[in-house]
Amino acid sequence: MINKENKPQIPSGEKMLDIPEGLWTKCPGCNRFLYTKELELNQSVCQYCQHHFPIKATERIGYIADRDSFIEHDQNLYSIDILGFDGEKSYQERLDYYRNKTALNEAVVCGSCTLGSIPISLCVMDFSFLGGSMGSVVGEKITRAIERSLSSKLPLIIICASGGARMYEGMFSLMQMAKTAAALHRLSQARIPYISILTNPTMAGVIASFASLGDIILAEPKAMIGFAGSRVIKETTQQDLPPGFQTAEFLLEKGLIDKIVHRKELRSTLKQLLYFLK
Repeated sequence: MINKENKPQIPSGEKMLDIPEGLWTKCPGCNRFLYTKELELNQSVCQYCQHHFPIKATERIGYIADRDSFIEHDQNLYSIDILGFDGEKSYQERLDYYRNKTALNEAVVCGSCTLGSIPISLCVMDFSFLGGSMGSVVGEKITRAIERSLSSKLPLIIICASGGARMYEGMFSLMQMAKTAAALHRLSQARIPYISILTNPTMAGVIASFASLGDIILAEPKAMIGFAGSRVIKETTQQDLPPGFQTAEFLLEKGLIDKIVHRKELRSTLKQLLYFLK
């Protein structure tokens, strides 16, 4: 039984049912309860308010790439605790935890595939691995993907989801901003197209480097995009900030991004762009 608020309820007088965990998912956009399997079949987009739930890198690849065409590269690159980070938990402990939790080696999956039969180089970040943070291995994998695009003359697509640079690696993480930007400059000089896709969230060192350097920049609806949190910006500038200034819709209005694309329309939109750019 479902009540008026779309919330599962046990009928009056009946025994408590053993409802499996994860059967229902509450939408943070409209507060409705969604049947999880139906939500997954809808590419993790709420059928009522179109809220885009976060999804794994492997799921995004499945929605974008032609079937059975994706070949992963550099999957054996691993981060190490080069600074000997000392905190409540060591950096190595955190890496081990997220590798077990996500079944990923790092916060980005890079490879080659076809999209509408057009060969491309594809990178997909995964926020569930340490907040999609960019450490030295993430920067290296993305740089290698850019260089593969350059050597093979393949269009490059990067799907971004990140909280920014990985501070467990200090300056080594910040150096990845310059490294990826330099590689993209060489790609641009060779006139090879690069499409950047911003998802929720894309922040800090990632938006300040490769995420904002696309020839075409797309974003998912209502994605949070910015360099720093609103509180930090307000305290630094001592100014009131416009409402929604870190949303994809606000940035589209100001010209930072080119188009907001619904997740279910992303593949067809990318196919059109690739055919136009080839």
